[in-house]
Amino acid sequence: MFNTLAEYLRSKIDVSDAQLLEIEKLCTPKFAKRGDVLLKVNEVCESAFFVAKGCLRSFVLDKKNKPHIVQFAPENWWITDRISLMTKEPAMFYIEAIEDTEYIMVPEHFFDRLPSIVPGAERLTRELLLDIFRSIRKRLISLLSATGEDRYLDFIQSYPSLALRIPQKMIASYLGITPESLSRIRKTISAPALGHH
Repeated sequence: MFNTLAEYLRSKIDVSDAQLLEIEKLCTPKFAKRGDVLLKVNEVCESAFFVAKGCLRSFVLDKKNKPHIVQFAPENWWITDRISLMTKEPAMFYIEAIEDTEYIMVPEHFFDRLPSIVPGAERLTRELLLDIFRSIRKRLISLLSATGEDRYLDFIQSYPSLALRIPQKMIASYLGITPESLSRIRKTISAPALGHH
């Protein structure tokens, strides 16, 4: 399972086999069954999760216990509550497996330790933080101003492997629309458009 993370790291930074062995010591391979909750609201988040196979999601519940999905994390994605991880404040959302998932759990100091193992790895940490801020900004603008159709097309672009893999109601929750609206949107978008992404 670590091989998936090793390949991911090789694609991002210049890392040797010896350095990967050091990194592997910080990693704990884990398996979650569909429906397993890895983090609950109000717990302190102590790990980040890298998905090797399967899919995790982060979500919040409203007062009626209706879930609103913040992020999906399919293969080669990271997911965590970074604020809770860094500040020890209570987590603001849940993280749950929506498929049987193989993932690697890394401790909170993983990204601090990485540059001492691999000189130059600070860039990766900066890129990851930048990616988080970029996706939050993009998502906020999308929820405030984009049509449901635009949001769905953007979803397909962000998560090309998930459109036909996860339940429609979860995609609708992520997009902030009803499953019925999503169904209509899917019908209006032609099959070639789906194939294109």
